[in-house]
Amino acid sequence: MKNRWHSSKTAKYSLGYHLIWCIKYRRKVLLDEIEVSFKKLMFEKAQDICVSIEQLEVMPDHIHIFVKAPPTYAPHYIVQQFKGYTSRLLRAKFRSLKSRLPTLWTRSYYVESIGHISESTIKKYIEDQKGK
Repeated sequence: MKNRWHSSKTAKYSLGYHLIWCIKYRRKVLLDEIEVSFKKLMFEKAQDICVSIEQLEVMPDHIHIFVKAPPTYAPHYIVQQFKGYTSRLLRAKFRSLKSRLPTLWTRSYYVESIGHISESTIKKYIEDQKGK
C-alpha cells in the first residue's frame, strides 16, 4: 500500500483531484491504438511532472482521471500539461485526428478535490479549536 502522505522541504500533504475532460465535439476517437497510445502518454507525462495517476478510465469521447499532486501544482496546470502533451503527440502520430478535429480537446474540464477527511469533519475540528 502506498503511503498516504507525501513530504517536501516545507510541507506534508495529501492532495488528490478527480479530473474529467472531453474530446472536441465529443467525437468518439479514443479507441483501439489511440486509446493505448493515450494511456502510455499520460503515464509518461505524469512521471515527468511528478504527479501520481491513481486511476485512469478512458471512454471514447472523454476521460476520468484521479491524480495526486504536490501542493505547488494548481489543477489547471496539471490539466494543461496532460492535454497539451497528449494532443500534440497523438495528432502527430494519428493523422486522422488532425483531419477530423481542429483541436483534440475542448477548452473546458471538470475538477474536484478529493480528500480523506470529509468537509463536515474539518468544519467541526476548526469550530472545536476555540474551546481549547
